[in-house]
Amino acid sequence: MAQRTVSDLIVERLQAWGVDRVFGYSGDGINGFMGALRRAQDTVEFVQARHEEAAAFMAVGHGKYTGGVGVVTSTQGPGAIHLLNGLYDAKMDGVPVVAIIGQQSTTVLGSGYMQEIDLLTVFKDVAAQFAQLASSPEQVPMLLDRAFRTALETKSPCVVIIPHDIQSAEAPELEHEHGIVVTAPIWHPARVMPREEDLDAAVEILSKGERVAFLVGQGARGARTEVQALAEKLRAGITTSLLGKPYVDETLAFASGTMGHLGTSASAYVLNNCDTLLIIGSNDPWTEFYPKPGTAKAVQIDIDGRKVANRYPVEVGVVGDAAASLAELTRRLDQQPNQPESARAQWRSDVESQIRAWRHLSEERANIPADPVNPELVVRELNGRLPDNAQLSIDVGSCVYWYARQLTLPPGVPAHLSGTLASMGCAIPYGLAAKLAYPDRPLVALAGDGGMQMLGIAELITVAHRWRNWADPRFVVCVFNNRDLAEVSWEQRENEAEPRFNASQEIPDFPYAAYAELLGLAGIRVEDPAKLGDAWDYAFSLDRPAVLEVLTDPDIPLLPPFPAGERKLEDMRSALADEGGDGERARKLLDSYAEAESRLRDPA
Repeated sequence: MAQRTVSDLIVERLQAWGVDRVFGYSGDGINGFMGALRRAQDTVEFVQARHEEAAAFMAVGHGKYTGGVGVVTSTQGPGAIHLLNGLYDAKMDGVPVVAIIGQQSTTVLGSGYMQEIDLLTVFKDVAAQFAQLASSPEQVPMLLDRAFRTALETKSPCVVIIPHDIQSAEAPELEHEHGIVVTAPIWHPARVMPREEDLDAAVEILSKGERVAFLVGQGARGARTEVQALAEKLRAGITTSLLGKPYVDETLAFASGTMGHLGTSASAYVLNNCDTLLIIGSNDPWTEFYPKPGTAKAVQIDIDGRKVANRYPVEVGVVGDAAASLAELTRRLDQQPNQPESARAQWRSDVESQIRAWRHLSEERANIPADPVNPELVVRELNGRLPDNAQLSIDVGSCVYWYARQLTLPPGVPAHLSGTLASMGCAIPYGLAAKLAYPDRPLVALAGDGGMQMLGIAELITVAHRWRNWADPRFVVCVFNNRDLAEVSWEQRENEAEPRFNASQEIPDFPYAAYAELLGLAGIRVEDPAKLGDAWDYAFSLDRPAVLEVLTDPDIPLLPPFPAGERKLEDMRSALADEGGDGERARKLLDSYAEAESRLRDPA
């Protein structure tokens, strides 16, 4: 009988923590663990990515779509370094991830051995909550238990580094003696209830608010009903952070959409004109789009007290579970007499008017003639076609703007992206994690050509390798092919008053649809906006994954909502003027966007 190794023990511990999938890439430093995964392949699946960065993104995606812990593994040296980007994505978006990383044998550490780097120093910041190097076999179960508990409790990435000789050592029988710590794979979330005095103080502010605005973030994922009930009670206008977008029903007449640079004009109106702000589970960094400090009294609800008043000078912080806190606030507000109902009714009317105007404007923008296809229309045509049981992944770039502004998510459809780190290349790895977790649900990935050329093209190989095992084979990748790093081009114009720099911004054309066909997937190429709807329908009708490549116009402006966007206009126009004839069409489009924003803001 083969010796039971520490690596076998690791796999057993993963199973005890409910892990059934590990993402990663092999190498000599992690071979002991790979052997144990082979022996346990009927219970724990190993998902080989094309690159460790993509594997880390998959682990983050697994955490986001399932609510569990994503697990990723790599060898030492370059493999470990490649994990950093995905682990920072987990850290900045608050996702539990455990990375199990190989290292050279303990006998050579400190010798400058091949691929030997100081991994604890490398991961010190990204895994600030927990990063440890195993020094003995007896240590390993305790380190894994602590890593999982810490990842779940702090919603962050944790790292366990296991040298090669320890992976291959005989699994220890832990004795009850000095110097041995025996632990258990157990963790349950606390039910955090706010203090009575904080609830009372919050009610005092909210009950007097005449123009109440909600800013809803991902911390409200389990509080959709409670958010809506309190908003109805206070006749509030609702805005969301980018990460909070899936957790509010955007068909509501008082849901103004996403806030911030890539947000809607209606959300800018709500936040700029409110006198009371309730922040629910959001730590959104776009502080210039919050109400001007001093103009709105603010209450913040968050389960993590470190985030209270982190972005805005709130009067009251309510530390507790969002759903329970909101339900209690609603109950207490029901008992408050003399609330300003007539003023709130007028505010609700004004908010709904702005939202109707924004919806009309977004439709107008999507139908502006473009060369050849307007990217806003690409996403708008997905409305009504996205299956109710679909999952959505979104890359970073201009496609995020069109997702935020043009797509109304059906209730219950999860949508995730690299929100705070904002790292390109996440859409296909995220989508794979979602699809592997729920193979019976269709997946739609929205990606720019820049993100596809970073990681997406390679990970389409993974899609081609795995799709035949999926109960629902639909994995639709929509590529916005505009041959430009469009978001950065517009950022250069907006923030630096700099013209587009072709050597930096122009990216090579690539036949995305034809490449999909080369892999045995379906390829669909669209150059005519009139064919977009049929192309989406066709992609959803297929019996295999598809790449929907749409040739889109990079001149469609990425104009922030007013008043912030208004302050940027002259710099953007100046930069476009410096581009000469190449910038003239984009300048005209920018002017038309600005005029429409002005009309929406001041109909008179």
